[in-house]
Amino acid sequence: MKKKHKKIIRLFSWILFIIYLIVMVYFLFFSEQFGRVPSDTYRYNLKPFTEIKRYINYSREIGSFNVIINLFGNVACFMPFGFVLPVLSNRQRNIFKVTFLSFFCSVMIELIQLVSKLGSCDVDDVILNTLGGLLGYIMFCICIRVMYIFTNKKKQ
Repeated sequence: MKKKHKKIIRLFSWILFIIYLIVMVYFLFFSEQFGRVPSDTYRYNLKPFTEIKRYINYSREIGSFNVIINLFGNVACFMPFGFVLPVLSNRQRNIFKVTFLSFFCSVMIELIQLVSKLGSCDVDDVILNTLGGLLGYIMFCICIRVMYIFTNKKKQ
């Protein structure tokens, strides 16, 4: 790929990443429809898979929409993070770095929610968000591989 194209892709990725971060901050800290209203008490879950099991076991009572929003939404919201991070920085093209950064950012978000009493601090969210970052990185690797195959076929 030409240097000019790489620069354009990187610039476009930065713009999308900043928009993504703004949207994430809104939904994680300010969206009332996702329960981001100030509370008088600390809400937290430190036991892994408790909320995931609860959502699965009580999916009929909770409703399919809420289950999808909570479980798959937490995965999906971090997939762009895992996908775009290696585009922005060649040093982040490592599965362990991307997974660690996804984990670290998710822990920071949950701690901010705990301290600010907005939403709840949930270890299951950290697990799902980290999984989302990992899946985003895997999608990045697949796209790079497909792009490599197509560019090599054109050269032949």
